[in-house]
This record gives sequence, C-alpha cells and structure tokens, in this order.
Amino acid sequence: MKNRFALKYITYLLIAGFLGACKSDSTENMSDKGTNDNTIMPQEADNSIMPHSELNRMIKMVLLLDTSGSMSGLIEQAKSQLWKIVNQLAMARKDGEFVNLQIALYEYGNSSLSSETGYVRQILGMTNDLDEISKELFALNTNGGSEYCGKVIAQSLEDLDWIAETEGLQVMFIAGNEPFTQGTVPYQTACENAASTDVIVNTIFCGEIEQGVRSKWKDGADLTGGFYSSIEMNRSTFYIESPFDEKIRQLNSQLNQTYLAYGSQKSYYLNNQLVQDKNSSQYGSGNEVERTVTKSSHLYKNEKWDLVDAMGEKGFDITTIKDDNLPEEMIGMTPLEKEEYINQKESERTIIQEEIKKLNIKRLAYIEQQKSDQDPKSNALDQAMLTAIIEQAEAKQFVFE
Repeated sequence: MKNRFALKYITYLLIAGFLGACKSDSTENMSDKGTNDNTIMPQEADNSIMPHSELNRMIKMVLLLDTSGSMSGLIEQAKSQLWKIVNQLAMARKDGEFVNLQIALYEYGNSSLSSETGYVRQILGMTNDLDEISKELFALNTNGGSEYCGKVIAQSLEDLDWIAETEGLQVMFIAGNEPFTQGTVPYQTACENAASTDVIVNTIFCGEIEQGVRSKWKDGADLTGGFYSSIEMNRSTFYIESPFDEKIRQLNSQLNQTYLAYGSQKSYYLNNQLVQDKNSSQYGSGNEVERTVTKSSHLYKNEKWDLVDAMGEKGFDITTIKDDNLPEEMIGMTPLEKEEYINQKESERTIIQEEIKKLNIKRLAYIEQQKSDQDPKSNALDQAMLTAIIEQAEAKQFVFE
C-alpha cells in the first residue's frame, strides 16, 4: 500500500450528530436515555442537520459480522484491530479538510437472535461514539446459527440513513464463512439495491479464497464494485512494542483527567471510557497505544458528555446545565468560573495530545524499522478492510497522507 499504513497517524473526527443534544439541559438528557443499570440506548447520528460540504467528506462504514458458533476468531480480530483501522482511516482528507466518520454495527447468524428477524440484529446505528463501538464489540458472543448474508445486507439498507448520489463514501464490510447464497433474501437483489444507493459491499470470507469464490462471496462484492478478500480467521493480531509505548500509556492517564463529564449519565460515560481503555489493554501495550493515539486528537470527540468537547459546539450554553449534571468540582461555580475551568482543561488536553502525537511519530518510525525483515503481507481483518476502503475512498477524491 505504498507505506500508507505507517509513519504518521493524524486522527480526526468532525461530526455534527447530537448538536441538538447540547442546546439545553433537558435536550441533553433526552440524548442520554438510560436505565437504572446505566444502560445507554444508542442514538443514530442525524445527517439531516449536517452541511452539504461535510456530507461530501463523510465516510460511512457498516460492519456486518457473523457471530455464529465458529466465528470467535473473527470477533477477536474485530476487537483487537478496531483502533488500528480507525487511526488509518483518520488520515483521510478531502478538499483539504479532514473526513467525517460514522460507523454502524450489525451481527447476524447467531442462534440467540430471533428467527423472525432472520437472525439479524442492529447493534449500533451510524455513530461517532467510538467508546460505544468498542463496548459493543467486546460484548459480542458467538452461538450456533444460520447465516443469511442477503438478509443482513438488505436490513442495513433499510435501517440506516444512506445518501443516494453522494460524493462521500458509503461502504459495508460483511464477514463470515458460510455460503453467501443462504436465506430467503437473494444476495443478488440485496447487492443490486446497495449499488443503486451508492453503497459498496465489500466481502470478507473467513477461509480459503477459492472456497469463498465458489460460495459466491466474490460475486456479492462484484455486484457493487466492491472488494472480495479472504482472511485467516484465527490469526492473532501482532503488535510490535516500541520504546515509546510506556510514556504514551502514562500520557493516556493524564489525558483522562481532562474529561469533564456532564449530564444525567455522566458517571456511565466516564466509566465506559476507562473500561474501553482496559479492554484495549487485553491485546497488549501496542493495542492500548493505538487507542491512546485515537484519543489524542479530534477523531475521539465526545461532545454529548464531555464539557471540553461540548464547548466547541455551536449553540452550546454552559449556563443551561444544572449543577447536579455538572462535574462535582464545578458545582457552585459562577458562569465565568465554569468557562475558565473548562478552558483550563482544554489547554491541558491540547498539550498532552500534542505530546502523544510527537511520540507516536517516533513510535511508527521505530515500528517500520522493525518490520523491514518481516513478511509485509497480513492475512487479517484490518488489512482486508483497509486495502478496500482506501482504494474506494481515493476513487471518491479522498486523499491519504
């Protein structure tokens, strides 16, 4: 890929979903609906309020993951490679501006799902909440199942907010290991409908490449101009540790101290941030660092629960937030004191993020040197996805630095 996968990760996400949620305390609480057990109901990003210029810079990516009994290796790869994939996509620009990014998540083929739905479940609609995406990936379990590829493609086309004749990029990645032909919804019809809505379907067969061709996974991709690839499902993700990892991990702890959670579910969001830090560490320091790199810039934006990010949103007014929905240390402050405190945290965050970015450049250069004697080919989920999406984005005039 002409070294597009290294040397520099500049991460970004500018997204206008949830703007209305920042306008008043009551509206904010509507966007944070939950139950007493701190379960948050996900809310799909609202593209109807997004300027046309931002929609043109939009990458919409949907993951359709087979969670039948044999697919634990695929789910492990999705968990361990999320931050690598997100960081790479964040390098994209269009018309000199960074991209917008939304991700949706579906599972299919799990016996615990209803047969009436075709064993298909929307887990998250289009969202920029990366912590929620990570949380839901780590919550996935595999179990038995009947895998209906045509059904899950058709369902995601029906559920989600697609834009016909868009200048942005709209892609699906469907991964599994059973014939693409199963189910009552013909894959041909589903894929043709996707193509007519400017949605590219990329297929990832978990098994031997020719077997995937014979079972029509390649045909499904071809119908939309997508990529077909096969992966070694049970391949473990390999990270090269660097001398800079420990310092970046320390900076992550400092970075977390700059978040000022507000709203009725403020404790949930702060805790979820820490839980996803811990989840990333399950795959070693390299993956933990990848997540920190994401958190070090605009890609990781939490305006719906963090005051520092919310203050940068049009129409946000700190005086509308009731004291009991503020961070404990801000209760009783005057409006001016609140703004000064938030600005102070923003300055601290910026300094920490810049240090992380500088260390990451050194880290990536070190990793490139260590990789020189290794096989550059990776038969894994991240490589399959990035190979497809980068070429498809470039065809839409996105540029990867």
